[in-house]
Amino acid sequence: MMKQVSVLVGAGSIGQAIIRRVSAGKHIVLADYSIENAQRAAKALEDAGFECSTIQCDLGSKEDILKLVEFATNKGDVTNVVNAAGVSPSQAPVEEILRVDLYGTSVLLEEFGKVIAEGGSGVIISSQSGHRLPALPQEQNDALATTPVDELLDLPFLKEINDTLKAYQYSKRCNVLRVMFEATRWGRRGATINSISPGIIITPLANDELHGPRKDGYLKMIEGMPARRAGTPDEVGDMAEFLMSSRGRFISGADFLIDGGCTASYWYGDLQYLKATH
Repeated sequence: MMKQVSVLVGAGSIGQAIIRRVSAGKHIVLADYSIENAQRAAKALEDAGFECSTIQCDLGSKEDILKLVEFATNKGDVTNVVNAAGVSPSQAPVEEILRVDLYGTSVLLEEFGKVIAEGGSGVIISSQSGHRLPALPQEQNDALATTPVDELLDLPFLKEINDTLKAYQYSKRCNVLRVMFEATRWGRRGATINSISPGIIITPLANDELHGPRKDGYLKMIEGMPARRAGTPDEVGDMAEFLMSSRGRFISGADFLIDGGCTASYWYGDLQYLKATH
């Protein structure tokens, strides 16, 4: 008997928190740029009673995404898709950020939208950074949302970006717009797709930052947020679980900011000083 399948791209803390909540009794496909990361996550999940398989996948490669789709559909009906993969402004140059976070996520949305099962759902992990861009011209919004994926990286305003933070912000804004566009296609298959934009969430990488040379900047940012603390992967997981459950069936094409009020403070509160660098 073919099983229902949950697909996780990016086997880090946030992705694992989500996939654990929606995959009881399903087969989990774990895809990661590092097969070792995927295998470590699979071991942890298998020790908790989940059935898993792993595959190496570069999110920025259409060829890899097509292989992932084939791998997953051979396991059964794909009912859940979670993308928690990507690269940050401090990890990669402009071209790589746009290739992975903007182009790759758009390809993933399109290709899994062709195979998602009726009643299925997906969640794309975006970022609060996408909310730090001012309002874009409508023609840029439309271009980011609807341009054929193979032409996205040729958009003139993207080619003008020479700053990694700006590349990341545009990528995350594109994720949200692309989710809106793809929601109309996923809906034809009886499926929903949404995005979540987390703020400072304590993952191993974030924990390193909080204890590293830039810790003072992070701590000051946290102090200036309404919540006055960082978030946890489980809080993102709870939001995703709701969206992907029967209670979230009327929600599609939406983005949910889960940042402890950081963005509100950035625009109107104690964190407005960040505008000079963001």
